[in-house]
Amino acid sequence: MAGNENEFQDRLRRGTIICGEGYVFELERRGYVQAGPFVPEVVLDHPQVVEQLHVELVRAGSDVVEAFTYYAHREKLRVIGRESDLEEMNRQALAIAGGVARSTGTLLAGNICNTNVYEPESPKTHRMVRDMFEEQVGWAVEAGVDYIIAETLDWHEEAALALDVIKATGLPAVVTLAPQRDRRTFDGIDIVEACARLASRGADVVGLNCMRGPATMMPLVHEIRERIDTPVAALPVPYRTTTAEPTFTSLTDPRISGGTGARAFPTALDPFTATREECAAFARECHSIGVEYIGLCCGAGPHHLRAVAEALGREPEAHR
Repeated sequence: MAGNENEFQDRLRRGTIICGEGYVFELERRGYVQAGPFVPEVVLDHPQVVEQLHVELVRAGSDVVEAFTYYAHREKLRVIGRESDLEEMNRQALAIAGGVARSTGTLLAGNICNTNVYEPESPKTHRMVRDMFEEQVGWAVEAGVDYIIAETLDWHEEAALALDVIKATGLPAVVTLAPQRDRRTFDGIDIVEACARLASRGADVVGLNCMRGPATMMPLVHEIRERIDTPVAALPVPYRTTTAEPTFTSLTDPRISGGTGARAFPTALDPFTATREECAAFARECHSIGVEYIGLCCGAGPHHLRAVAEALGREPEAHR
């Protein structure tokens, strides 16, 4: 029931929530999103493609339809000269997601993300960030979302701003930080401590998304689970990151650029892609330690998410 703030919390109490994400990478592979900027212009230019991807992820086992408003904020649209499309893009994304959520009986989630303008010593940027979050969250509330996701946040204080804006609406908040190479937020806070602080500020679910693959995210997830009682989220990228190269942006391949070991991000990551079984193993490990909100981020396709759902004992429509 979109708009019922208890629906998300009720489902969370009943069991694990699976959330399918990774829209920007999947739609870039399909030729609808430009690598680099990763702005969701496809929402306006090819709305039927976005709708189809939502349907595919639900068929694969997602309990959530997340509006494709990632990077649909004022700063990103200004950079590509489409700031005038800001409201239309957000409302269209919410309408597309809402239609699929209603027809499939899944949760409808609004979405905000890193703004790329936050500066810790600049109150002006803090106001800019709050304004950007407030307008996107406002449109999500009007669309009747069940909860709002604030994700891929690099600064703890920017995440705290996002949480405050969401909580002011009375809706549940899922806040996930992007775990960097040195396991600290950009403002120098250990990622586990940052999650604990967000939990104490009232986040309904807190955890990690993007940047790290299962192998290098799971040790942090274990620490977060041991540290806090709040429900925990884990949504890694489906890539084989390592201790030496713990994020998908740091992965290098000696076969790129004449053997110079160039970085594979963002369009040469294919050799590092995790298998379905690796995604399933990640889901089973999360479940074994009580992680309540599980998904996959950039690079995941519906088949990866299906493996997650099956690992948790589900038989989604795509299980056939």
